[in-house]
Amino acid sequence: MARIEITMPKMGESIMEGTVVEWSKKIGDKVEQDETLLEIATDKVDSEVPAPEAGILVEILVEEGETVEVGEPIAILETDPDAAADAAGKAGSKEEKKPADEDISDEPDDADEEKVKQRKEEPAKPAKEGTKEIRKENGEDISPEPAATVAAESGTPPQRKGSDGRFFSPLVRAIAREEGLSREDLESIEGSGSQGRVTKKDVLEYVKSGKSKPEAPKAEGDGAGLRKPGQAGEPRKISTPDRATKWPDENVEIIKMDRMRKVISEHMIRSKQTSAHVTTFGEADVTRLVQYRDRHKDKFQKENGFKLTFTPFFVEATIQAIREFPLINSSVDGDQILLKRTINYGIAVALGEAGTGGLIVPVIKNASEMNLQGLARKTHELAGKARSKQLSPDDLVGGTFTFTNYGSVGNLMGTPIINQPQVAIFGTGVIQKRPVVMEVDGSDTIAIRHMVYLSMSYDHRIIDGAMGGAFVQRVKELLENFDVNRAL
Repeated sequence: MARIEITMPKMGESIMEGTVVEWSKKIGDKVEQDETLLEIATDKVDSEVPAPEAGILVEILVEEGETVEVGEPIAILETDPDAAADAAGKAGSKEEKKPADEDISDEPDDADEEKVKQRKEEPAKPAKEGTKEIRKENGEDISPEPAATVAAESGTPPQRKGSDGRFFSPLVRAIAREEGLSREDLESIEGSGSQGRVTKKDVLEYVKSGKSKPEAPKAEGDGAGLRKPGQAGEPRKISTPDRATKWPDENVEIIKMDRMRKVISEHMIRSKQTSAHVTTFGEADVTRLVQYRDRHKDKFQKENGFKLTFTPFFVEATIQAIREFPLINSSVDGDQILLKRTINYGIAVALGEAGTGGLIVPVIKNASEMNLQGLARKTHELAGKARSKQLSPDDLVGGTFTFTNYGSVGNLMGTPIINQPQVAIFGTGVIQKRPVVMEVDGSDTIAIRHMVYLSMSYDHRIIDGAMGGAFVQRVKELLENFDVNRAL
């Protein structure tokens, strides 16, 4: 038998662990070489893991939502044709033993059963005693009842997928059944795993806190209700009243943040709390640049295989301006300013339709050493990798300055948030034709020109308005005086 152990890949120098977000294949499935097996997530980027060889997926060692260290085994692939066929047959016969209408995923696998068995052999946990005391406080002793009975009375049994859309792994469900937790109990747990998934640690902490059993109802008028948070023996949360308290309007849809949205949220809040944000605006006449691009775009696409966008032109102009204003390419460390000699240029890329997939900022390393064509190629490459989830964590670190184009969706201007630990972020709006008053041979005239709004948010702790404004005006000057005779 040629069995290949697939391990959690190393996604970057600083990455020590990864979380399984979703398996693209199930046990018994045939897998082609380089076909996607699963999607994993780190604290920097999501990525797909391809199969190293063709074969049959015979074992899944890490469930969705679980986090493991780099190098730890996550699956077994059988590559020997005969052994693979035998493994596929066994997988099929297992499924035939289950009724068609039964969700076999609700049963724990052998490894999970063993883990639950080991837990049963462990000494009783303090949480059990805490639960016992809760019952005594309410004047009744129902301890002889088995946990399964309590779960059955208090709610439906744990399911593979909750009503809130979260996935519960076989191990989590097995522990829940042992502890007498219902599906409602699991859904009330705030998961620490990817996309809010509940992990083994979350369930055990929930049980230890004494929340696993419902509190007997109190007599009317004696202050009935939940105990204050933090009190010993706190009963389990009932999802319906809790949601009704927070969202009185039943027409409100509750959507849990995914992992990327949580990371973006934390990063943006930290930036606002760290830097004294100021935004300066400018307006540039980019008619010459538009004419140059229109003249060369067809030839460029034919020679390079991708479109020539306006982004590399803006990147080139800001890089030239940074050389003249080096403080823009720096960071703050306490009372020290760290000037960066290398310009590592970050470009914000929106994922999904209208940015519904989040925002990510891949970095062009040593961007100041590239010409316009090199910047165009690197920008296209990183944007493609971002949208196909092929970025490595190293593609996302080390940025010293960031560019964002809110004009790509038709917006005129914006006030971008600084990408920490940088001190400035430059933005451009949509390029559109507008009537503009111009002076020609000493006389004013109205002409139709291609105009664009520019903006830069910067850290006022080290960049004053005069410098920020001068930088924006220098970029404006470079764009307006673009050399239309230059070679591409």
